[in-house]
Amino acid sequence: MEDTKARVYIIDDDDAVRDSLSLQLEASGYEVASFPSAVGFLEIAGTLQPGCVISDVQMPDMDGMELQQCLSDMKLDFPVVIVTGHADVALAVRAMKAGAVDFIEKPFEARAILDSVRHAQTRFAAQRATAQAGATAREKLATLTPREREVFDEMVRGKQNKMIAFDLDISPRTVEVHRARVLEKLEARSLSELVRLALTAGLPISS
Repeated sequence: MEDTKARVYIIDDDDAVRDSLSLQLEASGYEVASFPSAVGFLEIAGTLQPGCVISDVQMPDMDGMELQQCLSDMKLDFPVVIVTGHADVALAVRAMKAGAVDFIEKPFEARAILDSVRHAQTRFAAQRATAQAGATAREKLATLTPREREVFDEMVRGKQNKMIAFDLDISPRTVEVHRARVLEKLEARSLSELVRLALTAGLPISS
């Protein structure tokens, strides 16, 4: 059973296509809104709840690829599925290389659209989870004092206490104290957990 809260935005200048897609998706439990132009969608996109975008690749004023780029520039989390005619496949492939989740050739079956929307939602959920994990990791790191952060950075590079002490010009005993505080504050039980935290936060790690 589909999630009734899942949203889909259809952008196509063909009234029949918009109506057909809307009926198919609504019948599967999606909340659907449709727009005859990419420009019209972008005018209010910033006020909309996140959802999957199904966009025709060939439209007047602004095509699907331009729409996709605008959404990226606006930092809006809308996974994009491109709908294309047979002659537009090369353009659709370019759109996927630029970040579109999928493309579907016309004429298409209802199952193909539903599968693409599900795929887009799964990818979107994974990206959101990754982004949230990164934000949480960075929040934890922000609780460290400047000296504790220096010790942390040295630890995840694989340096031993004596080397950290030498690099930071402090005593090995002081390093041990900071090391214990770092583990406590970051709720980590081992060095491997600290390394995972650093990677999750997007920190570059080099020895």
